[in-house]
Parts: sequence; structure tokens; C-alpha cells
Amino acid sequence: MIVWLNGTHGAGKTTTSALVQQLIPDSRVFDAEKVGETLMHITPGLPATDNFQHWPPWRPLVVETARRVLDYTGGTLVMPMTVLVEQYWREISSGFARHGIPVRHFVLHADQETLRGRIAGDTVVGPDSPFRLRYLEPYADSARTWLHAEAEVVDTTHLTPVQAARRIAGAVED
Repeated sequence: MIVWLNGTHGAGKTTTSALVQQLIPDSRVFDAEKVGETLMHITPGLPATDNFQHWPPWRPLVVETARRVLDYTGGTLVMPMTVLVEQYWREISSGFARHGIPVRHFVLHADQETLRGRIAGDTVVGPDSPFRLRYLEPYADSARTWLHAEAEVVDTTHLTPVQAARRIAGAVED
């Protein structure tokens, strides 16, 4: 099974994924961003883009990597990854479906003010990351048009990461 944690930067995906992994027996965290980082190191480089998700190989490689890991380990993969382009989500989710891999898709949501505050105070990436801030409006558009209808929404505005993780793990157990 895949437990996909979607949402924009500052919603709490990375922190929550580690906590969800602790709550779901026989689970592992697989950050699909690492697949993108691998593609970024191809030399000479792939065509220029502002986001590796736009490279067509990224999406099937995420599916294939997850499938291979699950074939090897079994259990559950907890995957924290922002996907805001509906077509990309359809490619990924249909790839999992073709392999018979069930997916629980969650969106960690927070209001814009909370997201801006979290991004401003980020000590890992750095405060006020232009990259992270650039995705707030696309997230809002995706949430409004398709994303919230496609996933189980967990509003993290007033939740701690532990509370969010417990909600997700509880939903997966049901």
C-alpha cells in the first residue's frame, strides 16, 4: 500500500510522514523527490525546467521505484510529495493501479496565513524560500479545482504533526 501525503510546502508533509511511518506497522518513508534529484544529476542535463516533475521520466520512475521497493519489502510506503498538476497525479495513481498497488491519498492542508508563517520560520530550507512561496497560489488553485476532491483532506492549520499523523494512521487502519 501507498500512503501518499500531498500538499504544498509548509503543510507538514516531511515531518508528518516520519510520524506516520512510526504508527503504521511494517512501513517505510519513500521521498519521491529523491527520484527527481537523481534526474537532476544526469549530465549533460535534461531540458531546463523549474520543477523536475515536468520531466516525463519522473512520474513512471516514481511508480516503478515504489513498486520495486514494495515487491522487495512488502508493507506500506509513506510518500510525502507535492503533486499539484492533475495530469501528473493521474499518471502516478493509474501507474500504481496497473500494478495493483492500493493508494490512500491524503492532502495536508493549511490556510495561506499559516503556510506563509511556516515557510517564513523554516530553519531547514531557510526562511521565506522563494521556491516554496511560489507554490502557494498553484496549491490553492489545485485545491479548489481537483486536489481536495481526489484526496482525504487533513487540515493541519491547528494540528500538531503528531495529531495529523494519528489522524492519517487511524484512517489507514479503518
